[in-house]
Amino acid sequence: MTKKTMPVRVIQFGEGNFLRAFVDWMIDILNEDGQFNGSVAVVQPLEQGLVKLLSEQNHNYHHVRQGLENGQKVDEIRKITCISKAINPYVEIDEYFELAKGPVAQLVFSNTTEAGIAFDKNDKPGEGELAKTYPGKLTQLLKKRFDYFSGDSDKGLDVIPCELIEQNGTKLKECVLQYINLWNLGSEFLGWVDTSCSFANTLVDRIVPGYPKDEIETLLKRIGEPDKLVVKSETFHLFVIQTVDKVKELFPAHKLGLNVKFVDDITPYRTQKVRILNGAHTSMVPIGLLYGLETVSETIDHEQTGKLIHDLIYNEIVPTIQIPGEDPKDFADAVINRFQNPFIRHELISISLNSISKFKVRVLPTFKDYIFQKDELPKVMTFSLACLLQLYTTGEFDLKDDQSNLDFFNSIKVLPTNDLVTKALSNSELWDEDLTQIDGLADLIVEHFEHITSSSMKEAIHNI
Repeated sequence: MTKKTMPVRVIQFGEGNFLRAFVDWMIDILNEDGQFNGSVAVVQPLEQGLVKLLSEQNHNYHHVRQGLENGQKVDEIRKITCISKAINPYVEIDEYFELAKGPVAQLVFSNTTEAGIAFDKNDKPGEGELAKTYPGKLTQLLKKRFDYFSGDSDKGLDVIPCELIEQNGTKLKECVLQYINLWNLGSEFLGWVDTSCSFANTLVDRIVPGYPKDEIETLLKRIGEPDKLVVKSETFHLFVIQTVDKVKELFPAHKLGLNVKFVDDITPYRTQKVRILNGAHTSMVPIGLLYGLETVSETIDHEQTGKLIHDLIYNEIVPTIQIPGEDPKDFADAVINRFQNPFIRHELISISLNSISKFKVRVLPTFKDYIFQKDELPKVMTFSLACLLQLYTTGEFDLKDDQSNLDFFNSIKVLPTNDLVTKALSNSELWDEDLTQIDGLADLIVEHFEHITSSSMKEAIHNI
């Protein structure tokens, strides 16, 4: 049996770069090893999309995986052939609803953007019409399946959303239940969805730059055939799924060494990602930009700033994270490899978008946990905060942020250092609290700020 003739076991809402470089890549590997033996039916969630192009290529495309693993460069190309159908439900509604009748369909994956999981009380499709929202379309599909199999409890679907919002599975189920009530679809159907279907909360992590237009000619020579859907990603991947045991059997990616974890509580993994990966990104931006560096890899590879970021990650962030049975240092090691990826140019100025709110969410909780544990200020995070204030008041960078934040920093940049720092740290609209209440913080920020403005960043870092 070829991959194309394997029965549809997966219904996938989304044909974009991420799912094709993440879930479909995993399923292709599982099929090759005989661990899955199923194909994917892709549903285009928006009116405009790529399923027509996917169909024109016999549903095949190539995935380029590039990065560092154990300090060694990895540069691989894999032809992905696990997709057997590509449906635009806006023009192929019958084909879409036909998916509900698939006897071995088991899993639903989705990535419909962060705004995709939403309930709209005005989404009331008529008979034979398609719902507007993704949860609405999913509700319609589930109802067709419920009716076709006469409410068979064994025919429920297990839904694994990959949208980047917290509690994505819980929120998606809430939306589906709201549509069942809005559309008066009955208590029996509601009970079937509630007990026979599962909705997993997930955490996904992989950088997917997408279509590599700048190097496509070179890649196509390596591929040896036309492909308008080449997708590029880093080597690292992490898929944490909080779900019922059955899903672990249906999607046994962990058996092949893929970084897929089935857990009872996703919270510590989300904390680990936000604090180590995102927190380090946010902390390094003002340091690297003020030093005159342009990219993440330059900052982490630089002798002075690189050592600073290593200290930040291993000595200040990692100690605040606890995951039973796991060592956060392993994730930190992988993050360093990702930062050093020579195949991806990750510009600091692009990461600087909304740095104030990012610092509040990604760094401050770690900052306070460190103080609670050590009874002292974290040196690198404190220096990064000083650099952040300098970044926003120097006027030398084209920063993108909420206009009220930019206006505030523009209004205080002429003040003496003591007043500037006090005004900035005490602005609870920025941080949701008055940071001058943290013992010794304002004084140390002033000291760092004066070193940054009166000398070179090299000397300022040396003085930490």
